[in-house]
Amino acid sequence: MDTLTNLKTFLAVSSHGNFTSAARSLHVVPSVVAKRIAQLESTLGNRLFDRTTRTLELTDAGQRLLPSARQCLTEFEGLLQQAAMDDSKLEGHLRLMLPTTISMAALSRSVTRFMAQHPRITVETLMSDRSVSPLEENIDVMISGRLAHYDGVVQVPLAPTLVGLFAAPEYLEQYGRPEHPSQLVDHSCLVFSPQGKTWAFESSKGPVYVDVQPRLSSDDNYTLCVGAEQSLGLAILPGYIARDGVQSGRLVKVMTAYPPQDRWYRAHIPKRNENLARVTALCKWLRQDIEALNSGLSPSPAGKQF
Repeated sequence: MDTLTNLKTFLAVSSHGNFTSAARSLHVVPSVVAKRIAQLESTLGNRLFDRTTRTLELTDAGQRLLPSARQCLTEFEGLLQQAAMDDSKLEGHLRLMLPTTISMAALSRSVTRFMAQHPRITVETLMSDRSVSPLEENIDVMISGRLAHYDGVVQVPLAPTLVGLFAAPEYLEQYGRPEHPSQLVDHSCLVFSPQGKTWAFESSKGPVYVDVQPRLSSDDNYTLCVGAEQSLGLAILPGYIARDGVQSGRLVKVMTAYPPQDRWYRAHIPKRNENLARVTALCKWLRQDIEALNSGLSPSPAGKQF
């Protein structure tokens, strides 16, 4: 435990740049900070700071130790939280990156309710649909519908959002109703750009893929929904977005014998954070709210919902 305490002190000194400010942040006197740094240097056999009368600067050994010390203490904090803390006592800061559309529908409210449940949690949210490594943006948890792999990052599946192929009745009356994915090459298609131009459908014989030429591409599902309602073409939409259009008669679900593959949302978490209790609790919370979006929607072609 002395080594962990000394590592925590080392991080405080490297952050504040002097013993006095570091001591204040740790609620000890500067002489205690100096003693802990000396103990750590003795343990490692290397000087960690170059000291002058005015400044402290990390040595090469200190620079090498810095990222490892951060990871060590983060993992240790996670183990302590999992072993000793229940959900009602979660605390700490979370920096989140959330996709725009599903955040507007559910995740923004979900995160704020999570904070209300855990008053000692602080949160910073970034709304973005970019494909970026959480490590590059110093993100604790990134929620994404993309299947992407990043070095030093683990993926945690959360839940699928049920999707369907939709069009306006007026569009189908003018251009006909497709019955098989291969017929989509003769139709106007509205494409969710992060998913690309290849649409994937389920069938009794396995997945069916078709390359479509988009009339409209957007990274916003609400824009695609409005386009479909205005008879611009066919769109694969999450059921929770298409629901109002279907209920009002502005949209019709088509090609139900070949449903599009569901879109899974995943949490992308830097490995150093995956054992933090607050991260685990947040993922569990978001999973439940994503699943709730599918309430009343049918996952099967035979269903009458939507």
